[in-house]
Amino acid sequence: MPEVIRQLPDNVANQIAAGEVIQRPASAVKELMENAVDAGATRIDVRVVDAGRTLIHVLDNGAGMVEADAKRCFDRHATSKITSADDLFTIVSKGFRGEALASIASIAHVELKTRHASDECGVQLNMEGGERTGNVPVAMEVGTQIAVRHLFFNVPARRNFLKSDAVEMRHVIDEFQRVALAHEGIHFTLTHNDGELFNLRPATVRKRVIGVFGSKYDERLVPVEESTDVVGVKGFVGKPAFARRTRGEQFLFVNQRFVKHGLIHRTIMQAYEGLLPHGQYPLYVLFLTIDPARLDVNIHPTKTEIKFDEDQHIQSLLLPSIRRGLGKHAVAPSLDFDQETSLNIAPLPKDHVVAEPVVQVNTDYNPFKPQSAPSSSGGGLRPGRGQMDAWKTLYETAWRPDGENPSLAQEEVARPSSASGEVGAQLSAGDEVMAEQRPLFQLQNRYIVTATKSGLLLIDQHRAHQRILYEDLVRQLEGDVNPSATQQLLFPAVIDLNAADQLFVLQSKDWLAKFGLRIDSHDDGVEVQGMPMEADTSPESLIQAILEEREEEVAGVSREERVAAQLASTMAVRVGKSLKPQEMADLVDRLFGCSTPALDPFGRTVIVNFESNVLEQRFR
Repeated sequence: MPEVIRQLPDNVANQIAAGEVIQRPASAVKELMENAVDAGATRIDVRVVDAGRTLIHVLDNGAGMVEADAKRCFDRHATSKITSADDLFTIVSKGFRGEALASIASIAHVELKTRHASDECGVQLNMEGGERTGNVPVAMEVGTQIAVRHLFFNVPARRNFLKSDAVEMRHVIDEFQRVALAHEGIHFTLTHNDGELFNLRPATVRKRVIGVFGSKYDERLVPVEESTDVVGVKGFVGKPAFARRTRGEQFLFVNQRFVKHGLIHRTIMQAYEGLLPHGQYPLYVLFLTIDPARLDVNIHPTKTEIKFDEDQHIQSLLLPSIRRGLGKHAVAPSLDFDQETSLNIAPLPKDHVVAEPVVQVNTDYNPFKPQSAPSSSGGGLRPGRGQMDAWKTLYETAWRPDGENPSLAQEEVARPSSASGEVGAQLSAGDEVMAEQRPLFQLQNRYIVTATKSGLLLIDQHRAHQRILYEDLVRQLEGDVNPSATQQLLFPAVIDLNAADQLFVLQSKDWLAKFGLRIDSHDDGVEVQGMPMEADTSPESLIQAILEEREEEVAGVSREERVAAQLASTMAVRVGKSLKPQEMADLVDRLFGCSTPALDPFGRTVIVNFESNVLEQRFR
């Protein structure tokens, strides 16, 4: 039998490793910045072009490398951080696997310039697809400069899976922020296409957080600090009033390493229990300091997952410390044990006589004796003549203000499509909403009740309006109809956003204009100059709805369509709003003109159909 097992070439092995370590341009930015931090740099400059597709350039003033180390750093599993397996239990540096530079060099054109303080000049190395193509001396300051060009040039499948520049740049900014927040003593800059996004000078932790997210965040931060022999907790959590419906402002660091830990995240959310509505997430930037021997950071190639030896101890410290911090700053309910707890009851007058309670019993009551119908002024299940007249008057006043039937469209209402599901199937061809003498009324300021030939329909007004607005926005996006009309604001609204969110929103301004939302850049964020005509909400709510959808495509649905759904949800008539008769009739007519009237954009039921035979059974 021939031999079939063979050793993979180094370039193939490096490309396989690159698939685990370098998933997108942001991954390369992270690895290069962490190497610069480990080199002892006090200034790190990051420059990217086309969200990192064309160029990633990282410059630092760290220790640099001698020529032999510069050649060896591109070999797989070459590192200066550990020398034996025992060192894995005392790791404090960022990189230690020795895979980053080898992985990057195997899928890109890399130019490395570095100089150690012991050398008079530096050395320049060029790598292409894992192969060294150049080695020349170069004059430069002490430190290291790495330029990564044409990422994934030899892995076209991986390059084709990259998202738009807006999405990829968002990931680059996320990685930049994580490194910058953990090292407030280092000067960081980030430039994209010759435009400076961040210039963070050395500062305190609080000022670094404000520098990353913006000056408005100063009032949102609540300090948290606690320590034991096992772990120390320090950092900031956000006030509940400034929580957002999207994740992205949650930062957990362990020994200055950004990590993701589901159990600790749930513990932090538990501290906000009762303070936040469902689906909202607070800001937190928390730093845990723990003995490296008590944790394992070597369980994932990207080193973002971590395992603690004592999860319960960390939970028991973190939960009360956050609650204590929120309580001290009067943003969480707390008990005042110094307050007088005695009841303040005035004494009775001396001549006051307390009467004995008397139980009153109706001796004429007989549960087996039929009761007469209540009068018009009485209560009960059966209304009197006066109540019936009042209901009739109310009906005629609401639906026949002129004593005549309201005018309705004569054309046949569009039928629900097959995508409407089970509810749509219940509405047969003979069950179209009655166009003549159609009763309509609002139930609990939430549902619209209307009759059909075979029963009645219960329509959720908020979800119905979402479906209408969503299909209108999608048609405008596809160019089937003219762009939505814009209501110009008399005083443009300035929405405060950090640099990352500002860039993300502005890169979408062209297709957002088709929705009737007109925005422009501003020093503190974005300026909303016009809103869609049907928008009955604040400009800030619309911007937050846009930020909720960051991925370019999810389950085959484009980001533009998902943003349209979020905008429709934000702009739709709210639950609890009273609607006039004509508004209800217009809403019902427009709903049944949609392609999928029985479901809202998120797949939730809009219409519930009650057949006449079902109603009759309730009265048997």
